[in-house]
Amino acid sequence: MTTLADSVPGGRPGDVERASALSGDLSARGVHGIVLSYVDTAGIGRVKTIPTARLSAAAAWGVGMSPVFDTFLANDSIVSTDVLGSPDGDLRLYPDLDQLTLLSAQPGWAWAPVDRITQDGEPHPACARTFLRRVVEQAARQHGVTFRAAVEIEWAVGLASAPGGEFVPEAVAAAGVEPGEYARTFEAAAWEAVRQPGVVAVKSVAAYRTGFDLDPARPTEGQVTEAAGRWLARGGRLADPVLVRHLLWTAVGLGLPLQLHTGFGDNDIRLHRSDPAHLTDWLHLTSGTIPVMLLHCWPYQRQAACLAAVFEPVYLDVGLTLHHVGPGRARAVLAEATEITPFRKLLYSSDAYGVAEFHLLGALAFRRGLAGLVQERVDTDELSLPDALRIARWAGRDNARRVYRFSDDI
Repeated sequence: MTTLADSVPGGRPGDVERASALSGDLSARGVHGIVLSYVDTAGIGRVKTIPTARLSAAAAWGVGMSPVFDTFLANDSIVSTDVLGSPDGDLRLYPDLDQLTLLSAQPGWAWAPVDRITQDGEPHPACARTFLRRVVEQAARQHGVTFRAAVEIEWAVGLASAPGGEFVPEAVAAAGVEPGEYARTFEAAAWEAVRQPGVVAVKSVAAYRTGFDLDPARPTEGQVTEAAGRWLARGGRLADPVLVRHLLWTAVGLGLPLQLHTGFGDNDIRLHRSDPAHLTDWLHLTSGTIPVMLLHCWPYQRQAACLAAVFEPVYLDVGLTLHHVGPGRARAVLAEATEITPFRKLLYSSDAYGVAEFHLLGALAFRRGLAGLVQERVDTDELSLPDALRIARWAGRDNARRVYRFSDDI
C-alpha cells in the first residue's frame, strides 16, 4: 500500500515484479480484465480497464487518462480552474496492488483503486486519495489527531443467487416462483438475507413504488397470491400495493429496524403520497414490534416529528434535506423537525455519496444546525450546558448505536 513515506504514490520499487506475479495468479483463476477506478471531484466514478496481462505495465508506467474529467460537474456541465481543465497531458493511473480485489459479482474481473500522478511524477492536485493522505498526516503532525474512518453508504441486502443489483422480491421473481408460493418463498428469502453477518436493519422504498396511502392491514394469503400472479406476469419493479403491504408486514416479522424513505426524493416519487402521516393506522397496528426509521422527511418533517412523539418505536432523520438546504438553512429544518420530537428519537444522517466532501458538508450542516438550536436553549436557560452536550451525543451517535444495537467499539 502507498504510504506517507513514499515520495510519490504509485510506481514503487518492487511493484512491477509483484504485479507480474499477481497477473499470472489472476489469469490462472480465470480473470481476464482489471478495472482501475477513482472517484472524481463531482462524485462520479471514472474507470479504465486493462487486460490482466498488462498489470505489470500499469504498475511500471501507469495508465493514461485525461485530467479534463475533474472539471465535469455531476450534470455533465463543465467548469474550469487555474489548476484543472486542460485536456492535454494525460495523467497516469497507478493501481494500488494492496487493494486489488476479485469481483465475485463479475466473474472474470478484478478491481483496484488508483493514485493519479502527473507525467512529471508529481501527485495530481485533484487526486482524492493523495489529498486524504495529506490531511491525515497533517492532523497527526500538527494536532496529534488520528482518524478512525468508515464508509457511509446506502446498501441493500439481496440473495447470492440473484442477478446483481436486485432486491429480494425481484430476486425471488427472477429465480422463478409460482404465484401461490410467492409469499412463502419471499419470506424465506428475506430471512436468509437478514441472517448475513453485519445486517442491522432493512429498508423499503415503498414511497417511490406505491406511496404510503395503503390499506394498513396485513394482506391475506389469497390477496398476495392474486397480486403475485399479476406482477409475475407483468414483470418490472415491485409496485403492486398488495405486495408492498406484504413486504412491510414481512419486515415487521424480521424483528430488525425498518427504514422508510419519506418525502422528497427522485422524480419517480409522488410527493403527496410519501407523507409519513399516511402510516398512522399501520403504526397503530404494528405498535410494540419494531423500530421504524423515517428517513429524510422534507417537506414533512413536522408530520414525522408528530409520529415520533406519539409512537414509541418511531425515529427520524433529515439527512437528505440538509444536503440540499446547506448549512445556512439546516438550523431551520432541524428546528421544525425537533419542535416535538423527543431528542432520543433524532438521528444524524448525511445521506452522502461519492466524494469525501459530501460527507464532510453533511456533518457540518448537521453540527451547525443542532449546535445553534441547543445553544439558543442554553442561552434562555431552557437547557443546561451538560444537557445540551448530552443531546448532541444522543443525536450524533448514541441514538443510532442504541436502535441498531451497535457494539461499544463502533
